[in-house]
Amino acid sequence: MSFTPLHRALGLPPSSLTDEILDAAVAVGAVETDDLDWKSELPPIKNLSQTDVPKDIAAMANSGGGMIVYGVKEDQKAAISRVDVGELTEVHERAYRSAAVTAISPPVFGLQIERLGSDTRAVAVTIPASVDGPHLIYKNDLFGAPVRNDADTAWMKERQVEAMYRARFEERRHAAEALDALYAEAAAGRDSGKRSWLIAVAHPRIPRFRDRLTREKAREIMTNTVGLALTYAGHGGIHPLENVDRDNPRPGLRRWVAVNTATGERSVWREAWISIHHDGSVTVAAAVGGHRTRSGDYFEGWQVESAAIECAIADLMALMRTTAEATDNNEYDLRLGIEWAGEGPLMILTKDNMGFAYDGVSVPLHRYTPVEISVNAVKPPLDFFWRVHEFAQDCVNQGGISNVQMIHPPARDGSA
Repeated sequence: MSFTPLHRALGLPPSSLTDEILDAAVAVGAVETDDLDWKSELPPIKNLSQTDVPKDIAAMANSGGGMIVYGVKEDQKAAISRVDVGELTEVHERAYRSAAVTAISPPVFGLQIERLGSDTRAVAVTIPASVDGPHLIYKNDLFGAPVRNDADTAWMKERQVEAMYRARFEERRHAAEALDALYAEAAAGRDSGKRSWLIAVAHPRIPRFRDRLTREKAREIMTNTVGLALTYAGHGGIHPLENVDRDNPRPGLRRWVAVNTATGERSVWREAWISIHHDGSVTVAAAVGGHRTRSGDYFEGWQVESAAIECAIADLMALMRTTAEATDNNEYDLRLGIEWAGEGPLMILTKDNMGFAYDGVSVPLHRYTPVEISVNAVKPPLDFFWRVHEFAQDCVNQGGISNVQMIHPPARDGSA
């Protein structure tokens, strides 16, 4: 679900954008604003980056985000009728997205492009709010920072550019503080002196504060997450999601908590806790040291199977993706660490090429340095799958492990 300028113009609650919503906005003569721009024609695919498209996208990104709708005729800034813009081909869409990346600095990622209508076709492009402003447009040796001024596009003055750079640096500081607090809270109270704990957190860079998530919505997110996580990493390891009460999330401070179900002497080695926050943040805390072996014995608390790390990553990123869709978030900052406070170094174990014996190639770690990335949670499925793989590879590489075992996305060209 999303809340677009069209929803706002019509007084509608968040929902999927439909052709009927666009019809209704045109019928009431919705007026262009800072975050809504009507266009009667699609830009030409040839030399698209040399058109006004980069300027329009950058102006929206510099103004808190917005929507450009192609296929609406306007008069005095008010919508008066629909116009058929024809089919938006995949090549055309690729050129449009490319212009947002190559013709704007820093690039604008995360465009949502939706095709509407059948007889009278339209295209709605949603530009997300950005924390990387000012976004600049270059023309030969000149550059400028466009910004929306009600229904028009203007150019920032020097002091506006200065203020936006200051806001960017301030936002980065706040984002780091938010991630620190989320991680510290998830790591608190774990018995890391006896066994290693994996702590993984994700926080939206610009949280979309909507209505609080209901228990039913949190349960639905958990349910949708399981299948996606198993797509990323199958049943060959211990998934934190499989060891929490997904069907009965408990209320917490501005969040829902899926409490641990791995209790008792025979199961406690699989202990896990997961939370979904109302602002779209998610956390995963899972015991990864001291797991049970195939023979029925137990590893030491400082011994961590790389498969356990991969399963936790699959669960975190699947949970982040489903939560982002439910809370209308996109860009996230992620951090994953392994907390071990006992004696001796941490060891990450991997199996041989046949998947049976542990081959001992891991290196001792006196401290596991938390791994951080930023990722667009609503990227196309295959692109996102590859981000899961890249994150997992970074996390296991730190222990001297060359390759991931379980997370194997399809080839980008569609071949196996």
